[in-house]
Amino acid sequence: MAKAVRRALVAGNWKMNGATAQLKEVRLLAQMLEGVRLNCDVAVCPPFTLLSAVSRVAAKAGIATGAQDCHAEASGAFTGDVAAEMVKDCGASLVIVGHSERRTLHGETDAVVKAKADAAHRAGLTAIVCLGETLEERKAGRTLDVVSRQLEGSLPSVALPADTVIAYEPVWAIGTGLTPTLKEVAEVHGHLRAELARIAGGQRSRGLRLLYGGSVKPANAAELMAAGDVDGALVGGASLKASDFLGIIKAYM
Repeated sequence: MAKAVRRALVAGNWKMNGATAQLKEVRLLAQMLEGVRLNCDVAVCPPFTLLSAVSRVAAKAGIATGAQDCHAEASGAFTGDVAAEMVKDCGASLVIVGHSERRTLHGETDAVVKAKADAAHRAGLTAIVCLGETLEERKAGRTLDVVSRQLEGSLPSVALPADTVIAYEPVWAIGTGLTPTLKEVAEVHGHLRAELARIAGGQRSRGLRLLYGGSVKPANAAELMAAGDVDGALVGGASLKASDFLGIIKAYM
């Protein structure tokens, strides 16, 4: 199956940024995309506090909305947590699980990430499952081993192209301005594609989208998106400003 068969996805992760005033950027992005024929899906993943509001604004422009995390359980005594069903109720259709900042700062294991991905499916959401090595792991030549272990341990029980997306985000490239070479990106994505075939089966795995994330900017987006087996981007800081985010989306215009 050729890469072109997989429709790309460009998703913006706002992280812990944005208040109500940030909605103007979503409205502006919607205006910029009006009447534009895109060759990719577009999504915005704001903080929980803005999820409902962003969903209402984005839906009018065909922009999907996602959450940045969810709890594995549907309900219960989990103060401060948000269930996947609650995310769905806010109008979202996607949820990011296993981002390196969750793994590193909150100690989330592959098993925890898998449980959250399963919860996303239970609620009818698409799970964006994040993987990536640290700088120490890359320097030690362990990149492929690390992402293989994370993929096998974090992939939901049943992963289908319609409900699962994999995002490769090298930890050392997130927010640092550093990016792997195109050869390095293509190597990891090619390896993940082969691992998906081994774990999930050839026909199903060929339809699963592989996103690249880690200091994606308008200046490097087209080059990164052209790397082998890259089906879109998970964008951090550049997604907070409509003009910058559009500069990345333009890689598929």
